[in-house]
Amino acid sequence: MPGSEFTLIDRYFAAHELRRSDVMLGIGDDGALLAPPSGQQLVVTIDTLVAGVHFFAAADPEGIGHKALAVNLSDLAAMGATPAWVALALTLPEADDVWLEAFCRGLFALADRHGVQLIGGDTTHGPVTVITLQAQGFVPPGLALRRDGAKPGDSVYVTGTLGDAGLALAVALGRVEGVGSYQNYLQMRLERPEPRIAQGRALREMANAAIDLSDGLAQDLGHILERSKAGARLEVDRLPLSPALLACLDQHAAITTALTSGDDYELCFTVPPERVERLEHLAMRWDCRCTRIGVITAEPGLQLFRADGSVFRLDRSGYDHFA
Repeated sequence: MPGSEFTLIDRYFAAHELRRSDVMLGIGDDGALLAPPSGQQLVVTIDTLVAGVHFFAAADPEGIGHKALAVNLSDLAAMGATPAWVALALTLPEADDVWLEAFCRGLFALADRHGVQLIGGDTTHGPVTVITLQAQGFVPPGLALRRDGAKPGDSVYVTGTLGDAGLALAVALGRVEGVGSYQNYLQMRLERPEPRIAQGRALREMANAAIDLSDGLAQDLGHILERSKAGARLEVDRLPLSPALLACLDQHAAITTALTSGDDYELCFTVPPERVERLEHLAMRWDCRCTRIGVITAEPGLQLFRADGSVFRLDRSGYDHFA
């Protein structure tokens, strides 16, 4: 068992090797001293994960460390930001060496990959594990992606595939069985999402609006529509579905899962007609799929249609933190 709170901080967090030149003073003082680059705007985001709510208490701690940072980096990606710093507040029922070592492996592996330095935070004792990360990144003035810029006529796109994390959760809860060889793939999609940092940066001068998909496509796209005072018409048969989703669910259930399940952490964004060709040419070089799924309309509301023109009806909209 580690000793005091300060021993824990020194052993697991302060000793990590990554050091950015814009961090004047990091872990170990009452606050961090940071030097944001000249001519850049600072983007700040924060997320909290609670054991038994956002992850299973018995889940792989390395995956928990990865996901805790990934959900924050996904928010930065949705704004076109380059990640830089992160602060961590960690509440634990006990200071477990094995758990902490694995958690830090997952956290720092992803942080190092994106050049992110841990600059401080807090550790406390509590009844359940609670992980709060605040991430900061940079974006050139006027180029941040926002939710309020969608225009009628914009094409609606998503990265990656949708619904995999939702299916993985359904499997873990015993609601779906027989996933066979897709088990490992689905578990990775739930526990180790990949923030689309490169895609977000590439969209700075192409997309009118963007959001990351944490609570389900229908609900998260709805935030863009609300802020932009617009509507959208989606062709649900265009939704990018993985072989796992298509093999394990019938078509209606697969589409519903893709529209409503959370934890995908893909990007949804809108692109004006004059930039569509440029976007699709650029996306051919991405390491994930990029799929056009609909169009922004002047008429408010989200309309869902099948390929034959019939209406697709949802019986739920997405994840609700207080439902």
